[in-house]
Amino acid sequence: MASEHLQTIIGIVQTTGKIQNIEPAEDFYEAGFSSINALQLLMELEATFDVTIPDDEFVTARTCSSLEALVSRLAQEIR
Repeated sequence: MASEHLQTIIGIVQTTGKIQNIEPAEDFYEAGFSSINALQLLMELEATFDVTIPDDEFVTARTCSSLEALVSRLAQEIR
C-alpha cells in the first residue's frame, strides 16, 4: 500500500501532466508528462509539502516514488 504522501504525489503528477494512470515506479515523462509541466509540478510539490526542492534533485526524480523519497527527506531535514 502506498503512503499518503505517495498517493498525493501521484495525484499531483496525474493532474499536472494530464496523465490518467501512473504507477509509483513508472517514469512519468515516459508516461506522457511534458517537461513544460515540470515547473508547475515543482511549485505544487513545494506548496503541498512546504519544502524547497533543489532543481538538481528535482530533475533527476522522474518517478512518483523518487519524488516521495525526496520530499520526505527534505521534510525531515526541516524538523
